[in-house]
Amino acid sequence: MLSAAARAGAALACAALLTGTAAAPALADDSASPAASAVSPSPVAVPPGLYGKDDPTYDGVWRQSLALLALHTAQVRPADAAVRWLTGQQCGDGGWPSFRADTADACTAATEDSNATALAVQALTALGGHDAATARGVSWLRRHQNPDGGWSYNPGGASDGNSTGLAVNALVAAKADPAQVRKHDRSAYDGLASFQLGCDAPAAKRGAFAYQPDKSGALEPNDLASAQALLAAAGGALPVAPGARREKPAAAPDCAAGAKGALPRESSAEADAHFLVGRLAAGKQRLMQSLPGAAPAPDYNATSWAVLGLVAAGHPDQASDAADWLAGNGYAWMQGKQGVNPASAATLLLVAKATGLDPYNFGGSNVVQMLVNSGPAPASLPSAAASAASAAPDGTKAPGSSVTGADEDENGGFSPVWLIGMGLAAGIGGGVFLSRRGKRGPAAGTAPAAAPAAAAPADDARDGAAAGGGDDR
Repeated sequence: MLSAAARAGAALACAALLTGTAAAPALADDSASPAASAVSPSPVAVPPGLYGKDDPTYDGVWRQSLALLALHTAQVRPADAAVRWLTGQQCGDGGWPSFRADTADACTAATEDSNATALAVQALTALGGHDAATARGVSWLRRHQNPDGGWSYNPGGASDGNSTGLAVNALVAAKADPAQVRKHDRSAYDGLASFQLGCDAPAAKRGAFAYQPDKSGALEPNDLASAQALLAAAGGALPVAPGARREKPAAAPDCAAGAKGALPRESSAEADAHFLVGRLAAGKQRLMQSLPGAAPAPDYNATSWAVLGLVAAGHPDQASDAADWLAGNGYAWMQGKQGVNPASAATLLLVAKATGLDPYNFGGSNVVQMLVNSGPAPASLPSAAASAASAAPDGTKAPGSSVTGADEDENGGFSPVWLIGMGLAAGIGGGVFLSRRGKRGPAAGTAPAAAPAAAAPADDARDGAAAGGGDDR
């Protein structure tokens, strides 16, 4: 089912269509308002070649890398300008910042971003033809590995589980064995293992990853860190392809009497997968986030990474319900302040491809087209025959329409555009239908949709760290 926010948006659009007062998308620059300017600086202008219309200051390289990765999996060849924008953001020392408005300005090493660098390396590796840039990116990661074997968000900081996991993903993608990438005799896998709760933790916490140790040095489970670390613990990288399924569900670690310390490398991913499967079950197939002063809300980002990690770890069957939940509820997450949020759309496209769902009809949304529309016109699109290879007879699978399907689709959702059309038809045929239904309440046997997550800069790692959650990209 669609999220409450998506259904509400469709209802408002229906009303606007019926009254002839459909509003244009909110694309105005709020900085023009004196009051807005007094509160916050003017947002950075979005450069040509970049996906998305929101301010790229904190996530430009991150969202561009995800967009290129996701489109590559959908056989869409992005515009050369989009790829040049990403390669042009690379600093002279090989790293990437979160964003730099003027590439003529020299980079400041302390503000370069290990997370952006790790994603850029994976994106350019997947695209191919950028060996020099990816080699320099890997060299940058090697130079800025911490003595504990891990990585911090910015060079010089303390290592954290999220950044270390992402760096391992980049090394795997570039075929640099993380077990051989070492600092002071500590490998990248050693650094990752230092954030995992082992046999000395309570049974319910074993296998989880922490963002960072607390002030006392203790580790506490963190859902996003656990989700992002799983892909690395499984020896994987983006994009995640559908893989072989293990015969048995993810198992808890085998903690013999008196076992202490880090879990063995060979059981790390299984233990993390077991933890996440339990967390997903407890959250009705989605992970939740709790920010200070706010009620718990679904964490679409962490849920997506958990799905990708479970597939990579050989447990696609245990990821399928969460993937279906994302398909039915992810539409609202893809809406940014100025249009489609490319990082969210790209992440869901990667989830769809990894789990064998249809990205052209993902809960009713054509995620491929939404992502394409958020950036420069692509160099080429897949042929209608290629994109329709696994099409349902009644589905329009080729790029071109924003959503597909007029009936409940295989992912359990409804097309937002179809809902608008239904409302329009209802208004023409008898405008009192919606109001009467609202007075009667929901139909018998239907459950209310989960409340959407509060709007938050989910792609800004700094906000996640401030909330104790690490990198919320």
